[in-house]
Amino acid sequence: MPKMKTHRGAAKRFKMSASGKIIRSKAFSSHILTKKSTKRKRNLRQGSVVDDTNAPNIRKLLPYM
Repeated sequence: MPKMKTHRGAAKRFKMSASGKIIRSKAFSSHILTKKSTKRKRNLRQGSVVDDTNAPNIRKLLPYM
């Protein structure tokens, strides 16, 4: 049986934490930044954990993570 392929788009968007949770980057941080407050932009820089309902689907896309 051949090896499973990693979904390259998902591999660029998600990382695995040390405890095994999937980390994602937050949306709304790429453009139209002038109207957003400094505090809001600073909070958008930090990653957040993927919701438990979406995690199994992402794990299928990333079999070797």
